[in-house]
Order: sequence, then structure tokens, then C-alpha cells
Amino acid sequence: MPVELRKRKAPAPPPEPPAKKATKATKVKAAVTAKAKEVKEAVPKPRGRPAKQALAPTTEADDDGDDGASDELEVGKTISLDGFGGEIQKNDGTTTTLKALVEESKAGVVIFTYPKASTPGCTKQACLFRDSYNPLTSSGLAIYGLSPDSPKANTTFQTKQKLPYPLLCDPKCTLLAAINLKKAVGKATRGVFVVDKSGKILAAQPGSPDGTVAVVKKIVEAMPAGEEAEKVEVEAEEPAKGEEEKKDKGEEAKEEEEKDEKVSEEKEKAEVNGEANGEKEDGEKKDVEMKDALATNGEVTNGEAKKGEEKKE
Repeated sequence: MPVELRKRKAPAPPPEPPAKKATKATKVKAAVTAKAKEVKEAVPKPRGRPAKQALAPTTEADDDGDDGASDELEVGKTISLDGFGGEIQKNDGTTTTLKALVEESKAGVVIFTYPKASTPGCTKQACLFRDSYNPLTSSGLAIYGLSPDSPKANTTFQTKQKLPYPLLCDPKCTLLAAINLKKAVGKATRGVFVVDKSGKILAAQPGSPDGTVAVVKKIVEAMPAGEEAEKVEVEAEEPAKGEEEKKDKGEEAKEEEEKDEKVSEEKEKAEVNGEANGEKEDGEKKDVEMKDALATNGEVTNGEAKKGEEKKE
């Protein structure tokens, strides 16, 4: 007979751990979850497919992350300097504007931007412009440094490095933003911006300390030297002066002609009056002569009459 194997009984499941006492926080969480579930079930579900939300049209400025200011600052374009970049301060504390700086210059303005005064890179950049100051300003361009630093920080920087040009302070970054060299809130991108007297942009770009100086050198090389520029200005002024002189000479000639006409008229009047007076005098002379002749004839007549009476007697 086959041997029957006895099946072992399955082990009993382990006893369940005792339930933890519900804390106050757990009760509140459970109550909130239950309430949220009730509200969700109470809201009716929309039938059909949900409508797609209309997407706002995108522009090139949105795609590129550009506000369009760079299009206005293309090299070769002329900008209006009225209100451009707002008001800024020089390191001596005086308030100025880009328009005022351009008007004070002979040929235009060079503004190199730097993030922070007295840092290694900014010191190198400022000293490069210092060492090239005379050749860069020979064409009449005025040089300025621009940063978000305070007047005190920039004055210390200028004094320590013996910089021959003023430093501009733009803590609100209004001018930095206008020339597209604002990096973030209260920060500047290293670069250079050059504009001539007419508002024409000659350069507007970021760059390294050496690169910013190189950009200005190329611009200066393409411009006439200071003496030649002055000659051009003088030549431009000379035609205007010549026209003014011609006008003055013409006015003087007219005045002389008028004087001559007045003199000739007076002479004619004098001659007419002289002739009239001469005729009057001649008439008076003739009258006197006539009277004398008549008187003489009367005396002769009276004498003859007396002689005739004597003969009769």
C-alpha cells in the first residue's frame, strides 16, 4: 500500500500590530482629505473633450528674448539724443545727460562700460584708455567711463589710477539699458558705445578690456585728426562769414547810394533856389535901373520945359 504523506498545516499569519492612536494632526489631515474628495465628486465633469486654450501670438522679440532696443542701436543709424538714457552723475556729483556730454565735445563721445570700480578687469580697461588717452582724443572725441558704482567709489577709482577722464555713475542703469549694456539689475556688461555730434552711432558692442580700446582706435583712425577737423570747421564757417560780409557790403553800398541821392537832391534844390534868387536879384536890379532912367528922363523933360517958358517970356 502506498504511503500517505501528511500535509503540514500552514503557519498562522502573524498577529496584526496594534493600531496607533490617531494624533490630532492625523485627524485634521484625514478630515481635509475627506472634504476635498467630497468637493471633487460634487463638481460636475464637463462632457466631451476640453477646448484647447488659445495661445498668445509670439513675436521675434519674445523668441529671441530681445526688447527691440538693439535694432535702434545699429552702427550707422542716427538716434535722438533728447532724453536718451535719462540723467546720470559724474563722479564729482554733478548731474548730466548724454545729450549734454555730446554737445560739450568737439566730435562726439566715447563711453566704455565696466561692471565694478577697482576690480582687476575694470582696472585694466580703465588704464588702457588712460594710456591711450591722447591719441584717442586727437580727433575731438571725449572719453568717459560708465558703471553702476556710486560717485564716491568712482572718485576713489579715478584718483588711485590717475585717470584723465571723468567717470559716470548710473546706479539705476538707465543709460546702460539704453545702450544695451545692462547685464542685470544693478549690473553692467563690459563694452563700448561711441556716438558723434549728430547722434550717429559709431560703435555699440560688448567686449574685453583690450577689445573695447581696439574698437575706438579703429574709429579714430578713420576720422580726421584734430587740426584737420578744425580746418574743416573753419572752412565750413568761412562761406557763412563771406555771405555775411557780402550782405554787410551790400547794405553799406545801399546806404551810400541813398546818401548820394539825398545830397544830389539837396544840390538840385539849392541850385533851383539859387537860380530863383538870382532872377529875383536881376529883376530888382532892372527895376532900379528903370527907376533911375525914368527919373533922369523926368529931370531932362522938366529942364526943357523951363527953358521953353523962359524963351516965351
